[in-house]
Amino acid sequence: MAGSPNRAQAAPERIAAALRGELLEGVHPVGTRFREEVLAERFDVGRHTIRSAIQLLTERGLVVHERHRGAVVAPLSRRRIDEVFDYRKVLELGALRMAQDKGADLSPVLAEVERLEELAGRSPAPSWRELTGVHGAVHRAIVAAAGNRRLLDDFRRCEDEIRLLLTFVRPDFDAAHLAAVHRELVEKLRQGGKTAADALTEDIDDGGRAALLTALHRAEESARLLGH
Repeated sequence: MAGSPNRAQAAPERIAAALRGELLEGVHPVGTRFREEVLAERFDVGRHTIRSAIQLLTERGLVVHERHRGAVVAPLSRRRIDEVFDYRKVLELGALRMAQDKGADLSPVLAEVERLEELAGRSPAPSWRELTGVHGAVHRAIVAAAGNRRLLDDFRRCEDEIRLLLTFVRPDFDAAHLAAVHRELVEKLRQGGKTAADALTEDIDDGGRAALLTALHRAEESARLLGH
């Protein structure tokens, strides 16, 4: 009996982890509604446990609550893209400046880029979730180089939302492309100064943000042609 409360307490985290993995792999399209009764049956738990799991996903920016619909996969919008990438740019550029001022060692960033290159050469190809996980680790290492725990905590809080957004550009990227882009980025980061700051800005804005805006435009055009 002593183990039952622990199992019950762990159930929301376990269910949230399973759904998070599916979301980051792109299994659930934008607007997918998470029905409590369906999830409760799937995971063989009560609806209260499902609500707790969904709340954990909401806190990570993966799910939003819509009136009359309940919990749905967070939609793609210009406002959301700009908010997330503006915030990301503030965090990463601020961390980079702090790291440069301290003369911080950027070898952990290089190590993550090398992991990305290993994935690019792997057969069979890595899953999208694995690929975006290592991509996220590259940028987390940039923030970590500042040596500021609060900055790193803030980045971790928005990391899943960034990865969810990247599922929308999956057709436009593969491991080889990401590895090449980030090899060039890390070489410029090691040069320091304006070269480093400009390279990171370009990666965030011209790489991530621009690709997402293109994906959003494609989705809007498809919806228009279908009369939605």
